[in-house]
Amino acid sequence: MSVYLRSALFLMWFIGVSLVLHIALLPLLLAPRSATVWAAKTWSRSVLFGLKHIAGQGMEVRGPLPVGPILVAAKHFSMWETIAVVAMLRDPSIVLKRELLWIPLYGWFAAKHDMIPIDRASGAKAVRRMQAAAKRAAKAARPIVIFPEGTRKKPGAPPDYRPGAAGLYALLGLPCVPMAHNSGLFWRGWFLRKPGTVVVEFLEPIAPGLPRREFMSELQTRIEGATNRLLREQGHQPGRG
Repeated sequence: MSVYLRSALFLMWFIGVSLVLHIALLPLLLAPRSATVWAAKTWSRSVLFGLKHIAGQGMEVRGPLPVGPILVAAKHFSMWETIAVVAMLRDPSIVLKRELLWIPLYGWFAAKHDMIPIDRASGAKAVRRMQAAAKRAAKAARPIVIFPEGTRKKPGAPPDYRPGAAGLYALLGLPCVPMAHNSGLFWRGWFLRKPGTVVVEFLEPIAPGLPRREFMSELQTRIEGATNRLLREQGHQPGRG
C-alpha cells in the first residue's frame, strides 16, 4: 500500500475519531475536570493507534517520563508532539496559542482541561494570564509543556528559541526537562504520514535557579544536540530541510 493511500486513510481516521469522540463526550464538559483529562488521553491514544496501524508510524520513548510539577521544553516540528505529550504524560498543561481555544469542540475541551493559552498580541496582560495559569498547574502537580520556539520548524531549519520558556522557568522555580524528537521526518505537513518510528527522548533535567541567558543557552544546546542526533539516526543531515 502506498504511503499516500495510507496517509489518506489515516486522515479519514483522524477526522472521524476526532468528531465521534468530541461529540460523544460533550457531556463530560459538565463533569469534573478529571473527566476531560480522561477524554483527552482517550482521543490522543486513539489518534496514535490509527497512526501506527494505518500509516505504519510508531513511537519509541527514551528516558524517564517527567512526572509531577515540572517544566517540559519540547522541540516543535509538527502537530504530532502536541498529541503525543497528552498520551505520554499524566495530565499535562500545555502552553498553546489562544486562537486554538476558539476551535469548536477541540477548543472547548482544551479550555476545560485548563491548558495555558497565550495571546502574543495582548502584551503584558497576556503574560500575566499565562503566568497565573502556569502557577495553577504547578500547584496541582501537573507537568507544564512549552515549545520554546513558539512555532513549528522543519527538520534542519535554524533554531529560533523565544524567551517564554525562560520566563516560566524563572517564575516557577522548577526543574526543566528538555524533550527532543524526530517527528518532523514522519509527520509531514497536513497530509503526508511516512512509516517509521518517531523517537522521543526526555533528557536530563536542568536544575532550577540558572540565570536566564545561561538557561536558554543550555536548553537550546541540549535540545538541538539531541534532536540532531535523532535526525542523523534516520539518515537526515542536520542543516538540510
